[in-house]
Amino acid sequence: MLYFEFMFLLVVLYIGSRFGGIGLGVVSGIGLVIEVFIFKMPPTSPPVTVMLIILAVVTCASILEAAGGLKYMLQVAERVLRKNPKRVTLIAPFVTYTMTFLLGTGHAVYSIMPIIGDVALKNGIRPERPMAAASVASQIAITASPLSAAVVFYLAQLVDIDSSITLLSILMVTVPSTLFGTLMLALYSLRRGKELEDDEEYQARLNDPIWREKILNTTSTSLDEALPSKARYAVFIFLAA
Repeated sequence: MLYFEFMFLLVVLYIGSRFGGIGLGVVSGIGLVIEVFIFKMPPTSPPVTVMLIILAVVTCASILEAAGGLKYMLQVAERVLRKNPKRVTLIAPFVTYTMTFLLGTGHAVYSIMPIIGDVALKNGIRPERPMAAASVASQIAITASPLSAAVVFYLAQLVDIDSSITLLSILMVTVPSTLFGTLMLALYSLRRGKELEDDEEYQARLNDPIWREKILNTTSTSLDEALPSKARYAVFIFLAA
């Protein structure tokens, strides 16, 4: 029965991923109701530890955002990308990986995605290559971030089994493995899909003056905003803490 319930869970997650956004949460909730009330899976206690960790991380990130620290990190990331535009497919995944690693959540990378797409498009690179790789890398980094609820919860579970296991023990495994996985992902993405000059749909849109204007002359950037010095200090304090 356990294997059937697990397979049902995977099916529900797959269906939810097809809807995306809030649909994933709704379908997952429906699956949870079926698991509990139809399959009679016994409810357990709320994951209080995980909830408190998430609350702490979100609170710190909110304070960092209020101080302009997240925008400062975004500008640093954009400068790295625009300094090496031809290598955006290789660099972008490591940029989002680093942001998630430092902040403990993958939600902080949403604002960098339009910039990655803009850099790629302006340099004749298929945007889905760096954007898809960067999106996946940002989620992979959750398992390597010492700030993420996933890592801390995993540590709490392992300590009950072997008290000699520490946070460093976990990171010594997850950091190298996720960095290697990110590198492989970036290398694979270099040849993903057609080149833009060979893509019939893209070339057809370029023939439309309105679309051509949007594609070639619309720029997404964060560098046009001057940030106070406290934004940089906020990042240093956050990382030191």
